[in-house]
Amino acid sequence: MIWLWAITASAQDLSGLARVDMGASGVEDSWFGSTTLSLGLSQGVPFRVFVLDDPARLVADFREVDFAGVTAEALLGETTRISSLRFGTFKPGWSRLVADLTEPMLPVEIAMPVDTSSGRAALSILLESVEADAFAARAGAPVNPDWAVQAAAPPVVVDDDSFVLVIDPGHGGVDPGAVRDTTTEKELMLGIALALRDALRRAGGVEVVLTRERDEFVSLTGRVALAHQVGADAFVSLHADSLSEGQARGATVYTLSDEASDAASAQLAAQHDRSDIIAGVDLSGTDDQVASVLMDLARVETMPRTHDLAIALIDSMGEAGGPMNKRPRREASFSVLKSADIPSVLVEVGFLSDKRDLANLRDPVWRAVMVEALATGILAWRDSDLARAPLVRQ
Repeated sequence: MIWLWAITASAQDLSGLARVDMGASGVEDSWFGSTTLSLGLSQGVPFRVFVLDDPARLVADFREVDFAGVTAEALLGETTRISSLRFGTFKPGWSRLVADLTEPMLPVEIAMPVDTSSGRAALSILLESVEADAFAARAGAPVNPDWAVQAAAPPVVVDDDSFVLVIDPGHGGVDPGAVRDTTTEKELMLGIALALRDALRRAGGVEVVLTRERDEFVSLTGRVALAHQVGADAFVSLHADSLSEGQARGATVYTLSDEASDAASAQLAAQHDRSDIIAGVDLSGTDDQVASVLMDLARVETMPRTHDLAIALIDSMGEAGGPMNKRPRREASFSVLKSADIPSVLVEVGFLSDKRDLANLRDPVWRAVMVEALATGILAWRDSDLARAPLVRQ
């Protein structure tokens, strides 16, 4: 049974963008085993609160809150019962805050009083510790089809005879991906994806669809589903992750394998597959939806084509100056690569954890060169793949 706090209070009839007042916001633990999360807002907004299990998380959705200038560190203070906070756009018109709980806690009081004279509001959530089984019994996302996040943007109508490429800018919205100072993976990859789309459209002969065109969250299964909806001929996921210093540097192209080619690749795959958890998606009681599309017969044709796509991208980026990873072709079990019938690769354009890569990724000239290299590699693979198609069918 799903227990939901569908709290909208008098804010239900309010709309517009609310801004966070850091002076009236924070997390505080009491001596009596309770914790209060407070969020001061410039105005009241409709909102809802629920909890998710495995791992234990508190989720608050708002319509709509601007978290610009807000930091998790400042909000958390000295609390020991909430380990981390994330916030940002979840879907158009809605924001989300996700709190990772260090122990099972349920809200016992939720309120958003609105000052009638100023319009300012103060969300307050009082949490109290409970037993793990009591928490699990109350955990779950509300059942509301308007909030489905498994599908990405509405499918784009494409010509049946056209070559369709889906570009997947990693992360987005409440899931920032890797962060280094003020640089976020989600922003960098969206910029590169948009530039790559434009480059391919200028070249002609390619229908390009993005899994996201703005700073919003799209689930892992939603990214794969979109590729199937538009009949993609290829899927390219763009990332710039962070690993322990010295573990990874330089552009790397990943293809799917149940067994990772090395420890760093395994770590990356594990990080990527946490994206839905980071964004507060309810994964309880669901099967691996991506696995349902794994078809061995389709892989017989797709795997060599995927390998050729990876090599084409590696060659093109290398010729453009890279820099490339010392082992630029690697394998791991990334969820977004599990479409058996669509050649799919994941490109780590660089790693934010490496100083050289970070400087390159921040350089607009370097990014432009890499965009052209990616476009060249994709077009070269398209041409050779189309030329081989009649032979493969025979």
